[in-house]
Amino acid sequence: MFFALFSAIHTATAASSFTPTVVCVAGQCLEGFSNTTLGMTISASGAQTSALLLPGQYTTTTNPELLHDLLTSSSASLSPSTGFNSSSVSLPLTVALEPGLAIYSNSLYGGSAGFSSLPTSPVGNSTTPLTAESLALSSDVWAAIDVGSTNRVIFWDSVPDFSQLAVSGSLSLLDMQSSACEPACSSSGICTSSGTCSCAAGFTGASCESCESDFFGSSCQACPSGCLDCDDGISGSGKCLAFNITNAPSSCNCINGECGSDGQCSCNAGWTTADNGTACAKCASGFFLTSTGDCKICEIGCSACADITGDCQTCKSGFTQDANDKTKCDAEPTTTSSGTVCPDGSFSSGATCSPCSSSCQTCNGATSNDCVICASGSYAFNGSCITADSNGVCEGTGLIADNNKVECDTCGAKCTSCGISGFTTASTVNQLQCTGCLPGSFLSNGTCVGSCPAGTFISSQNNTTCTSCDSSCSTCAGSSTFCLTCANGELASNGQCVSTCPANTVAANTTKTCLDCHPDCVSCSGTAFNQCLSCPADRPVLSQGRCLPVCGKSQFFDSTSGSCQACDSSCSSCSGSGASNCLACSSSSQVLKGGSCVSANCNGTSDVVPGLGVCLSDLVLVPQASGSSAAPLPSITGLTQPTVVTQTSSKRLQWWEILLMALGCAFIFLAVIWCWRRRARKQRAKRTKAFAQAKNIDHSTSWRWRLVRFGEKLFGHRASKRAHPDPTPDVDAGIEDSEALKLLRLRNAEEARHHQEMEKLMLISDYQYPPEKRSSYYPPSVLPSLYDTGNARRHLNVVDSTTNRLSGPSLYSQVTGVPRNGPEARQPVKKDLIASRFSGSSMNSSVPHSARSRDLTRPHTPAEQYAMDVRSDLLIDTSTPEQSSHNAQWIQPTHTGATVSSKNPFRR
Repeated sequence: MFFALFSAIHTATAASSFTPTVVCVAGQCLEGFSNTTLGMTISASGAQTSALLLPGQYTTTTNPELLHDLLTSSSASLSPSTGFNSSSVSLPLTVALEPGLAIYSNSLYGGSAGFSSLPTSPVGNSTTPLTAESLALSSDVWAAIDVGSTNRVIFWDSVPDFSQLAVSGSLSLLDMQSSACEPACSSSGICTSSGTCSCAAGFTGASCESCESDFFGSSCQACPSGCLDCDDGISGSGKCLAFNITNAPSSCNCINGECGSDGQCSCNAGWTTADNGTACAKCASGFFLTSTGDCKICEIGCSACADITGDCQTCKSGFTQDANDKTKCDAEPTTTSSGTVCPDGSFSSGATCSPCSSSCQTCNGATSNDCVICASGSYAFNGSCITADSNGVCEGTGLIADNNKVECDTCGAKCTSCGISGFTTASTVNQLQCTGCLPGSFLSNGTCVGSCPAGTFISSQNNTTCTSCDSSCSTCAGSSTFCLTCANGELASNGQCVSTCPANTVAANTTKTCLDCHPDCVSCSGTAFNQCLSCPADRPVLSQGRCLPVCGKSQFFDSTSGSCQACDSSCSSCSGSGASNCLACSSSSQVLKGGSCVSANCNGTSDVVPGLGVCLSDLVLVPQASGSSAAPLPSITGLTQPTVVTQTSSKRLQWWEILLMALGCAFIFLAVIWCWRRRARKQRAKRTKAFAQAKNIDHSTSWRWRLVRFGEKLFGHRASKRAHPDPTPDVDAGIEDSEALKLLRLRNAEEARHHQEMEKLMLISDYQYPPEKRSSYYPPSVLPSLYDTGNARRHLNVVDSTTNRLSGPSLYSQVTGVPRNGPEARQPVKKDLIASRFSGSSMNSSVPHSARSRDLTRPHTPAEQYAMDVRSDLLIDTSTPEQSSHNAQWIQPTHTGATVSSKNPFRR
């Protein structure tokens, strides 16, 4: 399997160990002599030298300076070694072995090289000898190698020197797969680097664990050709259960006929094309359909008869229906011209009766074609009488002779040929035996059936005959002795009847058969690939019912216990227990010596190359200056100097970048403005709502009111006259306190503004501020207190339109019925008032004021004194107690001829 893939090992040219070279890993380069051929060689025009890049990742900042200059050179090119593939330098550059295995004729990955990629199909039990002293494995790939023909060792890491392993002997590659598949592939699949299982031919499933349809057995081989259905599956026998049918009637839209090579259907006798166009689907004229689905010929003299019963519906000319048997039509007697009835065997020839032909029992003419009933031993067919052979087959027709009808009748719907063994004149048609059947029907005991009955199988000789199974079999296939199921309670195993199942099989109680275990298993509890009880040598690991080829990377298979055991902590992979059986080291500062991991002690400043398990100084021989006969190495600068990355100046922005930033800033500014305006609208709406609640003008409705109004509009009703529901108070105490505080502040502001305006106008009535509002600056006022009115409304929860200065009656309120929300209109103060222009309600007050709200004996204020001077005829002097009674505060109205009573609150 792998031999051709490793053929390159014999032709590859080893690198010269006498030519100085530079070998690099990411972060370090060494100049010297090396035989290593692993990796890629990078070169550039104008560079001091080329360099061999070992596996790793290289970037624009990779040290040293020499390596950086090579990687970033515009003319850099790569020359990959065997197993590596890269066409151009593209940073970051990953130097890695292709998925597979590379072998080297010398240690330390030197000498001639050969490479084998991951196989695409299972390798089976084949082996490939390996002649190598070191090998390199790509990541996530394991290789099963037979060391010394006795030890099956699993390698997960590269091996720089086979002589340093604890195992020794000749090497043979057994298997190689990727470890990326989960769950692992079965023995019929191979895990690829993409993490999927590549199946062998005939296998299918996510793990290649089962056979495709029409494939059978442990190797999933194809069923025999010509099989329409076979005993397939990974535990199947491959025997044909049904065969392909050539020229089946259905292939040419036919039922009871045979398709020809030209695609036309040839019907069996008695059948013709149905009304729907299906060929050979109904009985032809002169035939009727029986209860068994056959077309049988009508009795002699009947041209049309009924299905099932066969009763004659139309008799031929010269025949009349039999009075006793409605299936028959009797021939009318022939008479001479004188009226004499001619006897049987004769016919009227005018004045006399003439004898019939020897072929006729009765006739109406002299020839054999004039027979009404044929003579004994001959049978009517298309108006003539013909004989039958020893099998009862009418000569030259393929029809069967019917002694009762004395006619040649059909064999059956599916029969192409038939006969009656030992036919005589006493034979009946129920003795008929089919000898041939239409394609798709099978001959079983003289009849044509759609499928062979139980206890029989389709003969492989002609694929049309049902043959009985052997007496030991209940069912069989292929031959009478290959039992699929057995009689007498025995188990069928590979065609044989046994009492117990043999090794590598498992009993299926439902079918009474012995089924083969999955190819992955040696013994099993079922046929699935995860029902193994023991495993073969090439898949020794039994885990959760599955047989796997390998343990985990840090484990080894212990054949004594039959289980996976952990490696020593110093080993990343191993071939056995203990620290002396390591195949690779887990520490990056250790290397393998004699199967044990020891300190690397790399010369100079070099380190262990990751993934290769060897120091860089071991791969490159650097001659010492003193006492060395070797030629001095060429002087190369930049081998040890770190990479200096020059910071490039900032690039000027393009016009489209500036435009994008400007558009972004504008968008952010508009978004901030939109958010600010949205917040302002919300706050304004909140204040508006609070003011509306304070003025009792918030008529927001509940969802029930909106639903009722929607229904009224939908069905064309007029709007309801019901009142708007009162806003539902919030039960939250904190919200109530907040709303009350806001309303109080609104009332105080309105009261202060109202008092200031009234003081400026110096109206004539006597108003009084509340005691707590008084100050030394303002003298006691005679204005009615909004504060007291607001308190009264808040406690009584009612609206008094006669005491509310902001919602008193007006012309608008009288017309609309809606209380006003603004202050009451103020009247001008003039000296020479014209009585006809002002009513008494404009000059008098009708609002009663309690005598306790002011001191009636106080001196007049300047405003009162002024008012008394200009309106001495209407004002009452309040300086004397006699004129300061309660009724003295009312102004007498002056009638102006108005028909509507005044709403002035200062009128009586």
